[in-house]
Amino acid sequence: MNRAAEQADVLVRLRAEARAIAAAGVAAVDAGRLLRPELDRWLSSRPGRGGVRVVAAGKAAGVMMRAAIDAGVMVERGLIVSTHWAGEWPASIATVRAGHPIPTEASEAAGRAALDLARGAAADEALLVLLSGGASALLAAPAEGVTLADKQATTKLLLEAGASIDELNAVRKHLSAVKGGGLAAAARCEVVTFALSDVVGPVRDDPGVIGSGPTAPDASTWEDALAVVTRRAVLARLPSAVRARLEAGTRGEIAETPKPGDPRLARATWRLIGSRVDAMDAARNEAIDRGFSTITIEAPIVGEARDAGPAFVARALEVSRRLPRPVCVIGAGETTVRVVGRGTGGRNQEQALAVSASLDALREPAAFLSVGTDGIDGPTDAAGGLVDTTTQARARDVGVDVDASLADNDAWHALDRLGDLVRTGPTDTNVGDLQVLVIGNPAAASV
Repeated sequence: MNRAAEQADVLVRLRAEARAIAAAGVAAVDAGRLLRPELDRWLSSRPGRGGVRVVAAGKAAGVMMRAAIDAGVMVERGLIVSTHWAGEWPASIATVRAGHPIPTEASEAAGRAALDLARGAAADEALLVLLSGGASALLAAPAEGVTLADKQATTKLLLEAGASIDELNAVRKHLSAVKGGGLAAAARCEVVTFALSDVVGPVRDDPGVIGSGPTAPDASTWEDALAVVTRRAVLARLPSAVRARLEAGTRGEIAETPKPGDPRLARATWRLIGSRVDAMDAARNEAIDRGFSTITIEAPIVGEARDAGPAFVARALEVSRRLPRPVCVIGAGETTVRVVGRGTGGRNQEQALAVSASLDALREPAAFLSVGTDGIDGPTDAAGGLVDTTTQARARDVGVDVDASLADNDAWHALDRLGDLVRTGPTDTNVGDLQVLVIGNPAAASV
């Protein structure tokens, strides 16, 4: 085999290794598997108690509801709100296929239905809330004076401006009847929440940010919400009802969301069942088992996707330069994309395409993968992208202008032409994004 063929073979193997390592990370955060022992403990603590009403919302809603049924939860009334689900459900469980990341009319119907379930529960019953990433858009019950169209326009403006998840949620919670503790406050019974986290900061796995915290006290304020839209330069473009509400709130004319210590949340408890850390740990173990010298970068990968990716690779090369090859560096987080172009893509695709320039300069074979653990990256059919040290050269060969594609936010078309998209389909979990960088010849691994 000549040198070029050998190098091509190494890259094929490296790409396969990156996929397998990432797949192990995603498999470890299976929502049903993580939830089941928590449900068993909860059920054992309430023998003979009243009925249970269940709200499952988020991208893992279906598997979390299935875990509840399998654990023996007698679902008196239930609601599944997600972008997808599988299987048939008892007549007592309603299903709503709602919109993400922009809420839809179905999202509003789901939000109202969740509030009805909470308000209708008797004092001796329990409201079981099964929460996962995506619930913020999937459960939408606009506050008085605000319409769904107002919330849609506000969400779109903030997403296009590159607002972080905590910024976005600070605003959404102050425009909602269900977010920011609203769902728990509506119930007069025990409220128990089990949550799968896709939140990386500013406070890791913050209960008030996951799904916009429908059952958790809200530490953000009217002033925080107004500061977000001002900082992101969208205040003047907000719907008039939204702007008026935020400004009235800062003047003290509208009550705040439930805060820590609010008596309406006295019977609400909250428990984390899994996060990006679990995915990273499993990916690290898989890489070690495959013979890689392995490092995990604990700090979350955040910020603008096209900047965060190359920064991660630079850091990864620094911390791994003295390690024997092959080496694997693992990271996780959730970046943002400031939409300025007319193209198609997602934050993982944009991150991977931006990283291709960093890999092009390396003297040893390497591959970089960035995927959404939910299997969905932006409004596309891909989970993310997988690039290597030949991506830039291949792009030049087929006439793909990487810089122009990034400028137009069109990573999907560029990666699709290069065969560098990663497609997994929905995974029924969501703990943010996972990044894997592998360097060196896998044949050197001592497995």
